[in-house]
Amino acid sequence: MTTTSDTTGATGTTGTSGPTASDPATAAQTGTTATGSSTASGTTGAGATAASGSTPSGCPVAHGSVPLSGPRFQSDPVQLYRDMRRDHGAVAPVVLDGDVPAWLVLGYRELHQVTGDPVLFSRDSELWNQWDRIPDDWPLLPMIGRRQNSILYTVGERHSVRAMMISNALEGVDPFSLKRYAEEFADELIDRFCTKGAVDIIAEYAKLLPALVLARIYGFSDEEAYPLVGAINDMIDGRERALAGQQHLATSMFRLLADKHAEPGDDVASRMLADTGGFTDEEVAQDLMVMMAAGHQPTADWMGNSLRLMLTDERFAASLSGGRHSVAEAMNEVLWEDTPTQNVAGRWASRDTHLGGRHIRAGDLLLLGIAAANGDPQVRTHASALTGGNNAFLSFGHGEHRCPFPAQETSEVIARTGIEVLLDRLPDVDLAVPAEQLTRRPSPWLRGLTDLPVLFTPTPALGRPGSHGGPA
Repeated sequence: MTTTSDTTGATGTTGTSGPTASDPATAAQTGTTATGSSTASGTTGAGATAASGSTPSGCPVAHGSVPLSGPRFQSDPVQLYRDMRRDHGAVAPVVLDGDVPAWLVLGYRELHQVTGDPVLFSRDSELWNQWDRIPDDWPLLPMIGRRQNSILYTVGERHSVRAMMISNALEGVDPFSLKRYAEEFADELIDRFCTKGAVDIIAEYAKLLPALVLARIYGFSDEEAYPLVGAINDMIDGRERALAGQQHLATSMFRLLADKHAEPGDDVASRMLADTGGFTDEEVAQDLMVMMAAGHQPTADWMGNSLRLMLTDERFAASLSGGRHSVAEAMNEVLWEDTPTQNVAGRWASRDTHLGGRHIRAGDLLLLGIAAANGDPQVRTHASALTGGNNAFLSFGHGEHRCPFPAQETSEVIARTGIEVLLDRLPDVDLAVPAEQLTRRPSPWLRGLTDLPVLFTPTPALGRPGSHGGPA
């Protein structure tokens, strides 16, 4: 999944997160949902335009800054990052919604440096030198918030204690049970559409499976799981039901903690309550919301992006004829080439410094360019060649705010099991449309497919759909 502290995500955000994901995670804890280009679903508004005129003290130079929005994030982000690297080097000036300046760290080594020095490049958003320019309705506030009471913005020793609490709770998940849960829910979801011969894999499978599995290991009953999954997807989609979805998630988490106080079980929530490290129930609930949101969407996108690669790239043609090792290869390749979390907000310079030839001033915001860094030509000199299992990608973050290893393992088990069960049940699955017609969410933050329509030979269902409380 993504780093609990950084993202998302497949885990840039957190607890149980997939490749880094900060936007849905932050939206979960703030009670607000991003709009415009900031939404997790990637819907863009008018978009930022390059700032002009004088630049406020402490800001990246405005001249030549790149708007962090627009269709190129959907159509060809790889070339976009190449162009930015050519024009600006390893650290590029960008503007966010409302002409708010920031730096986008494109270089692998520079990103490694930023994430590896939590004192110079802090996670404390209070340091930002732009707060006096940020209106109350700024659409990126759910991602770049202030005084937020979760692990995302906790720093120093308090962050270490909090991260250990989360890691210990996740380490208690039995790996065999986790895989069994993923197989069970995967079969149940596939039973809903396996007799039809066609389905949108994103809407009917990938957007459901991770949250269902996470709900169970956190301690929710199966009857509560499906409504919770719907609420999480509503929140992440950032549309008219987003706030209602966030409220349902928050209410469910506080109710879960009350239930586990009364009757602890063998689940993540109970383990966190048994070893809080001095954190309050409210803080534990905030972290569980972060873990749920950050663990779901990047993992869903990891599944979708991996299946797209396997269905469209001849290097993985063998995957669809039973080559199980190719599933892991495809998933690893996606974390290099098509990572679910492109960019993460963020880090703030605690003093004036230099990075990648740029003068960074105290309080400047640095965005983590995960996708750009993974494609840095100084690191990937032969970008078209398979990585051969190399896992030096930055998709799970780096440093003390990286995705906890148990969260990364959880995300990988869910995603890989989901793909394998699908290919076992529907071995002749193929795209229903030409590959060039597949579309992405036009988001500079999370990278995932809007849909993945496929065809297959209809097969009988294995069991009764809806046996765990979901709609038949």
